[in-house]
Amino acid sequence: MINVGIIGTGFIGPAHIEALRRLGNINIVAICGATQRSAQQDAAKLNVPFAFSNVAAFLQHNGLDVIHNCTPNHLHAEINRQILRAGKHVFSEKPLCLSMEEARELVERAEQAGVVHGVSFVYRQFAMVQQAASMMRNGEAGRLFSAQGGYLQDWMLEETDYNWRVDADKGGVSRAVADIGSHWCDTVQFVTGKKIVAVMADLATVWPTRKASVSGSATFGAQHAETHYEARDVTTEDMGFVLFRFDDGSKGCFSVSQVSAGRKNRLSFELNGSNASVAWDQETPQQLWIGHRHQPNQIFTDDPSLLNRDVAGQARFPGGHIEGWPDAFRNMMQKFYQAVEQGKPPLRGEASFATFYEGAQVMSIVDAIVTSHHQQRWVNVLP
Repeated sequence: MINVGIIGTGFIGPAHIEALRRLGNINIVAICGATQRSAQQDAAKLNVPFAFSNVAAFLQHNGLDVIHNCTPNHLHAEINRQILRAGKHVFSEKPLCLSMEEARELVERAEQAGVVHGVSFVYRQFAMVQQAASMMRNGEAGRLFSAQGGYLQDWMLEETDYNWRVDADKGGVSRAVADIGSHWCDTVQFVTGKKIVAVMADLATVWPTRKASVSGSATFGAQHAETHYEARDVTTEDMGFVLFRFDDGSKGCFSVSQVSAGRKNRLSFELNGSNASVAWDQETPQQLWIGHRHQPNQIFTDDPSLLNRDVAGQARFPGGHIEGWPDAFRNMMQKFYQAVEQGKPPLRGEASFATFYEGAQVMSIVDAIVTSHHQQRWVNVLP
């Protein structure tokens, strides 16, 4: 059994625990929360034996092999540092940190520690995304012409929608692009096998001032009629539009929005090649659309007997048994822990999951997008 500790028990921490328990060889030993009382309450609810509110004491708990960093964004860098100093394998929620300087430092620390390191870019682990990537590798779509799509949500649509992510000190200088645009960039880079090297961006904030609940609110939580509010200035974007170039000269565009009514979690992409087009939508994750010019278009479903042989194992149930986000999350954890069992980190660019390398590279894209918006020009993505 591999002994695991979880730091952070908000929206995403329990999702990590659920996915890990599906693997069968993971023992969730301890969690670390904001206060000792809340940590103990969460530990009891999640059936975890030990609870901490101090990260240093938590990391000294006997026998922990792997640590998952599920804290708010502004805590990622320092907690990742502490985990690496303790010599533990680390799986971090994205973003890896809040600046490129921190990203480079963490990559160097992870290499020096010799531990397995991962970042939670989950959408590349859907069966049909893996199928799309296999088709692109095999040349089934031909030469890539363009990529387009977006990631749309509505959980920040109203003026009274507020969350710690709105605060630049806690969430970072970018919100929509860093929070969900980062997922889109990682997914499309994974599927195409190409890197985004230049961007031109235009971002927008639709609520310059938001009404924050005085008592606070959970991510994706609902407000109540009796809620009391206070005004808070907003400096992060609600939506954005980005033109980009890949390293092979092909081009694309994507949009992000957290204020698109009715769109709950719509990450979608379409790749246009010289032989065919390929499109996928996370809200209908079991389907892959394949477009043709001289024959009928196709809707490909996630039946493992029909998938390309190199990715068939990504769909774990027979055709017709719908697999979604929790299943992709499990797939991501399984690949990370296969590396943990081997005892050494995969080489740069060779991991079947996103590592600190990919986390830093996507951060470089986000950094270039923010710079492009402020300077209103094309900006190259730094290595």
